[in-house]
Amino acid sequence: MGPKNKKQKTFLKKDLDELKPINFLILTAAGIINAFGVSLFLFPVKLYDSGISGLSMLLDQITPPTFSLSMFLIILNVPVFLFGAKKQGISFTLYSLYTIVIYALVSFLIMHILPIDVNFVSPLAGRDLLLCAVFGGVISGVGSGLTIRFGGAIDGLDVLSVIFAKKIGISIGTFVMIFNTLLYIVCGIVINSWILPLYSIVTYYVGAKTVDLIVEGFDRAMCAMIVTTKAKEISAALSENFKAGGTIVNATGGYSKEEKQIIYFIVNQFQINKLKNIVTGIDKNAFISLQNVADIVRKPTD
Repeated sequence: MGPKNKKQKTFLKKDLDELKPINFLILTAAGIINAFGVSLFLFPVKLYDSGISGLSMLLDQITPPTFSLSMFLIILNVPVFLFGAKKQGISFTLYSLYTIVIYALVSFLIMHILPIDVNFVSPLAGRDLLLCAVFGGVISGVGSGLTIRFGGAIDGLDVLSVIFAKKIGISIGTFVMIFNTLLYIVCGIVINSWILPLYSIVTYYVGAKTVDLIVEGFDRAMCAMIVTTKAKEISAALSENFKAGGTIVNATGGYSKEEKQIIYFIVNQFQINKLKNIVTGIDKNAFISLQNVADIVRKPTD
């Protein structure tokens, strides 16, 4: 066995070692939640989910009854995740495929086995398209967000966007938006109506916002970059008030050439005004830049 094969085997073993039983438990719940959102709110009134899930719903409508939504979810998603396994990692791929199987299985049970009629109206929201769009987006967004937060993805579009967006010179967000826009245009042409695709955009927007909340949390952190000549005084005041430390980096003014310092400090959205008052109370000329922080990883202290 050559050095390259040994290295690949080591990475594969390390990736598999990262699999956690608790993640599979939560991903089971994520797949069930996503299936409920799609099967009980979107599918009955012919609203469309985003990504490959939405494409599967369209194909279910235009193909013979033997081809179901669950079948298309498996047929379209599995090859995509296997194709991206090398880039995304084995643990991500296994988590994702597991969640998709749960999503497809529960959707099949709801639509074909359980005594629930989802052929014409939503069992919970009737024919109200706005209610179906909003609640379908929220519930499926919770399922998608949980899947992402615990190491996987519930739609192959996420993998396609990572693989192809950079190659064609656009951002991942733009790639996803273009795919979904084209999907909804095709849906409008196929069903000869624009009402349902337009309401599907509401589902897409609500779902995307829900995913952000689940993945990033409700109490979103903010990174404050404070450029000042009084870093020691400000850092001491921030540490005293927030009971947390910051990082001081030496810097030089691009125009003035004056020696300055940059304080890197993390606060939540409710602490921003307090931080501004502390900083400006010590240095009126301080420059403060605020950015959203998606996640914070803390190393254990000795």
